[in-house]
Amino acid sequence: MDNRNIDNRSESNAAAGLLWFAAGLAVGAAVGILFAPQPGEETRRKLRDLADDGRTSLAGRSRDLVDRGREFFERGRDIADEAAELFERGRNLVDN
Repeated sequence: MDNRNIDNRSESNAAAGLLWFAAGLAVGAAVGILFAPQPGEETRRKLRDLADDGRTSLAGRSRDLVDRGREFFERGRDIADEAAELFERGRNLVDN
């Protein structure tokens, strides 16, 4: 197995782990706020702020993951182009 595949999987697993951690953190904070002794309006405001922060964070992380996916796609395309070129050179060597 190619080291690049291992690196890509490790990075993908790390990104997924980070997203799950952020989701768990948000749920834990929301539960903590719900059980805190505060007026309902203040609790709703805190939940709304927490949801906005989570949405912003998730949107930013999603953009990062999409950009990373594009980079991997481009890298894969370059590798495929190089392999095709090497194959063609090998074929030309055999034909001559």
